[in-house]
Amino acid sequence: MNLAAVISNCFREIKGHPVRSFLTMFGIILGISSLVAMNGTVKGMENGLKEALVEVGGMDKFEIQEEDNLPEHQEHLEGQSPGLTMSDVYALQASAPLLSEITPAVELTRWDSSLVVSYKKKYARPYKLIGAWPSFMEMEDHRIAHGRLFNDLDEEAAASVCVISSGVRDDLFGHPEDVGREIIPLGETIYVNFVPFKIIGMFELYETEREKKERLERKKLIASGELDPRKTRRRRQESWVYRSKNQCIYIPMKTMHAKFLSSKSTEPEPVLRIDTISVRVPDISLLENGIQQARNVMMISHRGIEDFAFRTEEFMAEDVEETIQNYRISGAVIAGIGLIVGGIGIMNIMLASISERIREIGICKAIGATDLTIFGQILSESVLLSITGGILGLMASQGVLGLIGILAPTENAPEVTISNLVIAFSASIAVGILSGVYPGIKASNYSPIEALKYE
Repeated sequence: MNLAAVISNCFREIKGHPVRSFLTMFGIILGISSLVAMNGTVKGMENGLKEALVEVGGMDKFEIQEEDNLPEHQEHLEGQSPGLTMSDVYALQASAPLLSEITPAVELTRWDSSLVVSYKKKYARPYKLIGAWPSFMEMEDHRIAHGRLFNDLDEEAAASVCVISSGVRDDLFGHPEDVGREIIPLGETIYVNFVPFKIIGMFELYETEREKKERLERKKLIASGELDPRKTRRRRQESWVYRSKNQCIYIPMKTMHAKFLSSKSTEPEPVLRIDTISVRVPDISLLENGIQQARNVMMISHRGIEDFAFRTEEFMAEDVEETIQNYRISGAVIAGIGLIVGGIGIMNIMLASISERIREIGICKAIGATDLTIFGQILSESVLLSITGGILGLMASQGVLGLIGILAPTENAPEVTISNLVIAFSASIAVGILSGVYPGIKASNYSPIEALKYE
């Protein structure tokens, strides 16, 4: 069987029926383009989620949080639950050698309190006001752009100082695009729920690589005069991790208790309550043992009452992997349906083509063509149709990805990998082979005499 002659004959058949051939390939084009576009979109989402995991401080840490509901066998002890206090922090420092960093935090949020920040006649509603030790900000991977973090001396003195995020700066002092320059409000006094605080530092702007690229491009256009920031709207930041980090204020832990929480205490002796204890281990391999050690210490500190829970970034990473896997499966099912439809279309058109060429098949067999030659001819036509459709599908997928980016932008731009393209193209070849087997067998089984008699 001459491969070149077979391929030439295949192209002649396609060229002879261009509309029919295109409609036959249309299902393959849709299936391949949807497969590539879906995988590319999921890959972009995966990049964004993993980038967010890094931004929240890494995998070698965990948080201890207060649990509202006790285990069923301890519900009768609810009135004796001590909650999280600074005593737990000191107990962990003294009795849990596997833990390398232990730092507490107290939060007031815009959702569970009337958190308002003001400067002169401007007001802002940040996501969080956080009272913490200086090490907490390092554990949360906060980075200072201007000024400094508050230190142990500020903590001991319960100083009225704060470190703000770039989003709070934008709300109170103006966005750099609006005022034409970057404002660094170090030394200014702002009021948090009418309590004065001096700004001693400001965090850098946290953003995804995509957002950074768009911001720099926008800045370049504004500088050249091609874009008027007053007549165009800035795109809203997409990732919740970055939004929350860009809308927070940090103050010393003792300042938080002295200024905002002391009046809420009903204890005869002042009990320094906290919301979370963030803990880091020296190596991620020690995470499980570190959690167990912390649990043992907490059970002693809480007199056996399990009113606390552990939250690890590992669980968050598992959720990310599960979410990505579900998206991949959903995308594969959608693309698979398209490919099945395309395969059925190819099989149908090949059967129709055979019906039109029965006498031709009889003549070929009469002059010496074998069953294998006839089978190879039909199979080659089927594969060529699917390969052509696959190539057009790969080209169409770029347009689909662009449309997805416009209509439903994700946290990270879709990323098409070589393996993604190879898988999609291989799928088109596989569909062509499977679709051509039955028509090829049917064509090769025709008897030359019966085929020549066919009218």
